[in-house]
Amino acid sequence: MSATLDRLRAVCLALPGATEKLSHGSPSWFVKKMFASHTFTDDRHHGDGRESLWCAAPPGAQEEMVGQEPDRFYRPPYVGHRGWLGVYLDGSVDWDELSEVLEEAYRVVAPKKLVAELEART
Repeated sequence: MSATLDRLRAVCLALPGATEKLSHGSPSWFVKKMFASHTFTDDRHHGDGRESLWCAAPPGAQEEMVGQEPDRFYRPPYVGHRGWLGVYLDGSVDWDELSEVLEEAYRVVAPKKLVAELEART
């Protein structure tokens, strides 16, 4: 288990109702639906062997983030056409920013009741 995966797990599981299970062999986080998945973009995923996160994103966020910082964000295979965002994790990770990205991913798929619970925490 990597320190990066441990931190991702802590951020994701702190969200109301979030659970973790394997999906396609990768640790993934759900709240009714999947909102994030940790992966290595290997040949199986048409990638380059980099550690990354795939997560749901609000409309337009993928294009904006990839356009601004293509060395940190990318359009992941399989789910990128649905607006999901890929985040490289093998460099310097801004954990405050990544926590915000994960919270937004959660908000995209979580039921309104759980989003309200999240908002009540802040």
